[in-house]
Amino acid sequence: MISANLSAIFYLISGILFILALRGLSSPETSRQGNFFGILGMIIAITVTFFTIGNFSTSTIYVLIFLLVGGAIGALIAFKIPMTAMPELVAGFHSLVGLAAVFVAISAFKNPQAFNLGVPGDIKLASLIEMSIGAAVGAITFSGSIIAFLKLRGIMSGSPITFTGQHIVNLIIGISIFLLIYFLCISQSENFFWSMIAISFLIGVLLIIPIGGADMPVVISMLNSYSGWAAAGIGFTLENTALIITGALVGSSGAILSYIMCKGMNRSFFSVILGGFGGDTSVSKDKKKDQKPVKSGNAEDAAFLLKNASSVIIVPGYGMAVAQAQHALREMVDTLKKNDIKVSYAVHPVAGRMPGHMNVLLAEANVPYDEVFELDDINNDFANTDVAFVIGANDVTNPVAKTDPQSPIFGMPVLDVEKCKSVLFVKRSLSPGYAGVDNELFYRENTMMLFADAKKMTEDIVKNIN
Repeated sequence: MISANLSAIFYLISGILFILALRGLSSPETSRQGNFFGILGMIIAITVTFFTIGNFSTSTIYVLIFLLVGGAIGALIAFKIPMTAMPELVAGFHSLVGLAAVFVAISAFKNPQAFNLGVPGDIKLASLIEMSIGAAVGAITFSGSIIAFLKLRGIMSGSPITFTGQHIVNLIIGISIFLLIYFLCISQSENFFWSMIAISFLIGVLLIIPIGGADMPVVISMLNSYSGWAAAGIGFTLENTALIITGALVGSSGAILSYIMCKGMNRSFFSVILGGFGGDTSVSKDKKKDQKPVKSGNAEDAAFLLKNASSVIIVPGYGMAVAQAQHALREMVDTLKKNDIKVSYAVHPVAGRMPGHMNVLLAEANVPYDEVFELDDINNDFANTDVAFVIGANDVTNPVAKTDPQSPIFGMPVLDVEKCKSVLFVKRSLSPGYAGVDNELFYRENTMMLFADAKKMTEDIVKNIN
């Protein structure tokens, strides 16, 4: 067993490493270093926690066994999971963090002596408030993350699910949670405790179901923040410094990221927190698919346009992730560069289905970081570019976001690819994007649709360029 002062020092070191991890993960160039700092900080925190227990008992051995089993399962998932399934995996992991917070709160409430919180019926008030908040936020995180997982996985429709008086119901339930916590602190009754947890599970579902597919990346970020605050609340209950620091870092960084993404999507931050966006607008009734023909081409046509261009902007999207076309795309870009063609990448903040999805894929293909630009940095360049090569992106390139107030994506900043002289759009079909909105860009005069698997089409284009 180590002393309290020594454990506090090690927890402080792990907290510093977690901060350095966040700093490193803020840039693709330092992300590997950031991951290393995060892993090292977690190893230190877990090790110190075990040594602060004192005498190892049978229960401790069980904890160690479950830790090893869980770690092995996590490692297996990490090795086998495809990048296309990363968004729902993150949502699934968030749900487990929330559920863990609920279980710890239940343990602390049922057996407070084990945590030095008092005895059943006479738990310290501060600890009772902390565990109640941690349990409520954890329950919301769990059920909300499950709904996000089902939507991302396609098991549940990505369309907003709404009903009359939804916001009023959410408000009533939210107030009920605070009232239950208040009465729990007064009476310390199990009935209030279990009711508070049950209603928190319910509000988690109701907060996420009205959110449409176009806003799902923000949901992932928001739930990440919720999971952090749940962990921090339980950290106060357990008086565990590392858990408090880690939870606060995750909660605050997730909230900041959500705020940044809301600004990038022209959404209200408070509406995101309250689960009120994504369900107030109806899907556009655009019928252009039936009225206007689509100009389609093949790899040879695309190669001709690309070879004769002086500048090209690549716009990656979820379709690239599905086809695992990032390596073929890098090969195509290298070929264009050999022909003295200027090539850049334009990445929308919410391209794919989670923050940073495209950046990770491009980094995996060793795309130079200085060639990848965010929306604000490159949007003005489209008007002076010869060819935009859109590979699997959909909603983030849809001009309807700027013209149709009835569209679910109206007001969301999009990449101005339609301003290029020519647009090559690689897609399997004319099906709408995740938001369920038909893309007006398909029918523009300067757009050529390349109907094929993104990887196969890109490889064929490379053959025709050489």
